[in-house]
This record gives sequence, C-alpha cells and structure tokens, in this order.
Amino acid sequence: MRQIILDTETTGLEPKQGHRIIEIGCIELIDRCETNHNFHQYINPERDVEDGAFNIHGLSNEFLSSKSRFSDIAQEFIEFIKDSELIIHNAPFDVGFINTELKLLGKKWGKIEDYCTVFDTLLLAREKHPGQKNSLDALCKRYEVDNSQRDLHGALLDAKILLDVYLKMTGGQTDLSFDSKEVENPEKNKSEQYKNSRQRNLVVIKPTESELEQHHLLLKLIQEKNGGKCLWIESELD
Repeated sequence: MRQIILDTETTGLEPKQGHRIIEIGCIELIDRCETNHNFHQYINPERDVEDGAFNIHGLSNEFLSSKSRFSDIAQEFIEFIKDSELIIHNAPFDVGFINTELKLLGKKWGKIEDYCTVFDTLLLAREKHPGQKNSLDALCKRYEVDNSQRDLHGALLDAKILLDVYLKMTGGQTDLSFDSKEVENPEKNKSEQYKNSRQRNLVVIKPTESELEQHHLLLKLIQEKNGGKCLWIESELD
C-alpha cells in the first residue's frame, strides 16, 4: 500500500480569489512505513503573498521569485503522487488549490482525484473526537506528538507532523523507516523495492508467579460470572 502524506502552503486562503500554491511537501509511505522518498518544492506563485499568509509561513515574495512555477514541476509532482492514497489534514483546502493549479494548465491535466484517492484526517479526527478541537496542533497535544519546531508553518514540516499524528490516530507504527532502493523503470520511474534498514531484537517479558496466579483468579471469576464458560481457560487447557 502506497500512501503520500501531503501539505501545501499558499499565498492566501481562497483559490477563487486568485491565490496560488507556494510550497508542496510530500512524504511517501509503503505499508505505513516511511521510505525517505519525499517530494518538496517551493513555487513561484506569480503574484504577491498576502500579509496574513506570510505571518503563518514566512515565505516572502523575494524568496519565491526565483523558484520554479507550478507548470515547471507539475509533471514531476503528478508522477510522485500517482496511484497512491493522499493523506491530508483538511483535504478540501489543499485539493482545491491543487485542482485550481491543474485547471490553469489546461483541461488535459484533469483533477487530482483522476490520479489518486484522498483521505482526510480532519474527518477522521472529528469522528474520533466529536465536539473537540481537531486542528493539527490540537491533535499533536492529544497524541503527544512533538511540534515544538513549528514556529512557522512549512509544507514538509507539517507533512512530517501529520505523518506522526496519522499513524497514532490509526494505531500504526511510527518509528520504523525503510531505505528505498530504487529500481529504474522508464515507464513508472518509481521505487519498487524496499529493504528494512533497522534490525530490532524484541524483548520478551515473562509474567511472575504472582502475576500468573492473579491471572488465573481473574479467569475463574469470569468463568463463574459467565455460567461456567470461559474461552480463555479452555484455550489454556488445550
């Protein structure tokens, strides 16, 4: 399973008002493990950044003026995210901006949904924590994810934070990573083989006699409460 954690930064809040993408950050996961194969680009939006947006991400007009335009990096971006599941927090925002950029390039580019599926972690958070704050910062606090480096927003930094939050929200592994060994394929040009870069020795902790005795007492209590039946006791006797 190939997933891409994605985040963007923009010149403002609304693409319908002419605002554009200025940064894209993507982190690749294979079977929920980070591969260290990322996509990151700053983009010249060909317009000014609003003051409010600048205060959030700190990306100035001067800095962005020398960067590539979206049209220059579009093909590389599409190849990176193609046939994956995009993991995005508040997906309509980022998807709306990406689809606006693709529309500016012409009808043949279609929409982001033509290339991959999209999973919104904000919707998941609202289902798991109804009536609570579910911003990325709030989720970091709830799931004890370190976001102390997030003085300013950044697409790749926020994607990394979202990666940790997403894995914890969905009960997955957060500290295994894979080094990708890329097999060149002229048609797909994607990583196809991955090797585990960390060999771990698992620690087996055996129960004490006292703990075993308490365990059996609990099973007997369950057996009595359940009319003489307890699958756990039966399985231990097998």
